[in-house]
Amino acid sequence: MKPQEKKLLNLFRELPEAERQTLLDFASFLNHRHNEARASLPPSKPQPLPRPEKESVIAAIKRLSAGYPMLDKARMLNETSLLVTQHVMQGRPAVEVIDELELVFERHYQQLLTETDQ
Repeated sequence: MKPQEKKLLNLFRELPEAERQTLLDFASFLNHRHNEARASLPPSKPQPLPRPEKESVIAAIKRLSAGYPMLDKARMLNETSLLVTQHVMQGRPAVEVIDELELVFERHYQQLLTETDQ
């Protein structure tokens, strides 16, 4: 946990229940305002990092996540975890899984572009 998060949690714990709710309401307001501002901007362009010659599936996910910071990783969790499972449990080659992961990230980016154009 980051120092700011610890500080906020400590402050929250020191407040009476009514003030805790006020703090939560204000945090929700700020989050909503932030999300609305982000939604009105076009998504940033991916900054793909070069693919190393030998790369693990987990390292590839980290690399792709860094290159596509605008994507909501939670929305991609089912697809990415399925691919990781295929590699770990079923022995699917890492190169194949990484190729498919790259397609998943690009497809989600294209979908994000489409959603923001509407």
